[in-house]
Amino acid sequence: MEIKIMKNVLDRNKNKANEVRALLKEKEVLMVNMISSPGAGKTTLLEKTLGHLKSKFKIAVIEGDIATDRDAQRLKNHGVPIVVINTEGGCHLDSHSISKVLPEFDLDNLDVIFVENVGNLVCPSHFDLGETFKLALVSTTEGDDKPIKYPMLFREAKVILLNKIDLIEYTNFNKASFHIDLNNVNGKVPLFEISCTKNTGMEKWFDWIVTQIISK
Repeated sequence: MEIKIMKNVLDRNKNKANEVRALLKEKEVLMVNMISSPGAGKTTLLEKTLGHLKSKFKIAVIEGDIATDRDAQRLKNHGVPIVVINTEGGCHLDSHSISKVLPEFDLDNLDVIFVENVGNLVCPSHFDLGETFKLALVSTTEGDDKPIKYPMLFREAKVILLNKIDLIEYTNFNKASFHIDLNNVNGKVPLFEISCTKNTGMEKWFDWIVTQIISK
C-alpha cells in the first residue's frame, strides 16, 4: 500500500512539473533547482552568483526553507524578486508549491529563476519541480563519499560544484576518491571546484551558468 501511495504522489508531482516546465519554456525562463546538504553553501553561492549576474540578466529566487526566511534575508540586498516557501517540516519542495508561487513573478521579464531547495540530498532528488536542470552542491567538510552514497542526485545533476576547497587541509576529504566515485556515477557531468568565501574557481562557474542562460 505504501509503495502505491508513493507512486501516486510522484505521478501527480510529475504531471504538475511538466506543466511548470512547459510554462517556463514558453516564457523562455531558465529554472535551476539547487540541491545540497544543510551548510554546504547554497546561499553563499547564490549571493556570489547574484552579485555577478544581476547586472546582465533578470533574475528571481525561490527560497525553500523549513521554518524561517533567514536565507532570503541574506539575499534581499541584491534587489531581485524573492519568494519564500516554508515547508513547515517538509524535507523538500515539490512542483505544486512551485506552481503556486510562479504567478508572483513577471515571467515575461525574467531570464532565470534560482530555486534554493531545502537542505537535503535525498528527498529533493526525487521530486521534479519542472526545473530546467538540477545543480548539486557538495562541500569538502561533508566527506568525499557523497556521489556513491546519493547516486540519484549525481546522476541527474547537469552540473556539480565542490565547495570549500580551501578547507581540504583541515578535513579527511580524499579528492581522488571523490573523483573516482563521481566518474562511476556520472562521468560526463561538469564539475567546478570552488570556494565561495575565497572566490576560488568562481569565474569558471560564472562563465558556465551565463552560457546556460544565453542558450536557454
